[in-house]
Amino acid sequence: MSLTKRQREILNYVESFLEEYGYAPSFDEIAQFFGYSSLATVHEHLSNLEKKGFLRKNYNKSRSLELVTAEGTLAVELPLLGSVAAGLPIEAIEEQETIAVPHDMLRSGQNYVLRVRGDSMIEEQIRDGDFIVVNSRQTADNGEMVVALVHGGSATVKKYYRERGRIRLQPANETMLPMYFDEEDVQVQGVVVAVIRKY
Repeated sequence: MSLTKRQREILNYVESFLEEYGYAPSFDEIAQFFGYSSLATVHEHLSNLEKKGFLRKNYNKSRSLELVTAEGTLAVELPLLGSVAAGLPIEAIEEQETIAVPHDMLRSGQNYVLRVRGDSMIEEQIRDGDFIVVNSRQTADNGEMVVALVHGGSATVKKYYRERGRIRLQPANETMLPMYFDEEDVQVQGVVVAVIRKY
């Protein structure tokens, strides 16, 4: 169904807000951005977008706006920033692609996607060629699955453990040994929050 100019502007605003922050704007933020003095105007526009099948919302929950893609699933386009090793570290390479990710896989803050190379995380159901959704963070708790930069240039995905002044990066594959590094040689780039497999 066709959209009015203002409906298109509001949809674009919601989409860009979701991509930037990982959560939806509030009715107040929409009203402020477009200079509306009444939330009723925002409510009317959002209701029309919902009727036309572009948005879903839950009135009992704040920041509950969700985009509906052409396939009917809720998704956000995230940058695909290259490949990460599930095995030995490989060079971190940035690509200029995006991939649609279901909105419920995201965490607040910046999120991005990496393609997995290798089989070191197969016991966590992450296989060669899968995509992982990563929540960008510089810290992690013991046992979290992280994307780590090793020696400033090679990226790997492993379980993260801080042990007596060193870092253990633990594969989830019984045929592979853990990797040990000095703390200063490992930089956490983010925490894995979801896996996407394309058949």
